[in-house]
Amino acid sequence: MSENSITAADGANLELIKRPNEERGNADHGWLKTFHTFNFADYYDPRFEKHGCLRVINEDRVEPKEGFGTHAHREFEIFSYIVDGALEHRDSMGNVEIMKRGDVQLTSAGTGIRHSEKTSGTQPVHFLQIWSVPSTRGLSPNYYHRHFSDEEKRQGWVAVVGKQGDEGVSDEREGTGPTPVHSPLWLYATLLAPGKTIERPLNLSKGYLHVVQTSGYNDGKPKGAQVKVSGALELGEGDGAFISNKGEGEIVRVENVGDTEAELLLFDLD
Repeated sequence: MSENSITAADGANLELIKRPNEERGNADHGWLKTFHTFNFADYYDPRFEKHGCLRVINEDRVEPKEGFGTHAHREFEIFSYIVDGALEHRDSMGNVEIMKRGDVQLTSAGTGIRHSEKTSGTQPVHFLQIWSVPSTRGLSPNYYHRHFSDEEKRQGWVAVVGKQGDEGVSDEREGTGPTPVHSPLWLYATLLAPGKTIERPLNLSKGYLHVVQTSGYNDGKPKGAQVKVSGALELGEGDGAFISNKGEGEIVRVENVGDTEAELLLFDLD
């Protein structure tokens, strides 16, 4: 991927590579409209196997009364970030939960779980399903849930997922603070108003910035919100940017250069 990298224009020692919306893996199954940042299902590109411990970012829209039937997972950390609508989760650990906007749910699959995810209610659900590779294999399966309000996200970056064992990360099933993950990964979310700029240091070796596709399904050139990253790279809804941290604590700066609020996810990871 390095052949397309550009350097941050604001003095940060960062290299950026754009992941355009229209080049993501994409499938419209009628009941499911999905985008794949990395290789998944029938989509394959040797350049996009993973990014550090980050293995899957799927942006899914599921029609009412539809969903993913019971299926098995093991040795992945699987988390869902709900954008709109409601998602029903059931699993072999006995968890039953309906998640709505602002909810983050994480299943640590460990030695193996079975679960289903289906739309709840009469409206489609829009969510991001994210997988990371755990640092330790053979963990006991576990389940976590957190909620983060739009008001919090409008105040700045909110840590919605954090590396288990780090300061401020609780191992409680329900609680406050970031959802714990058994990977070297932190995930931050924000809602950025037009004309505003937000900054965040990268503490690990890699980053990934995703602009959530909040203005509606679109498999072409991005529409809606527009941001500029580190003064060098413009992104629209559905676009992303791979980030290589070439220093220590280098600052990722994001400016909303469009005319609508942008929902952003920033991964800080190894």
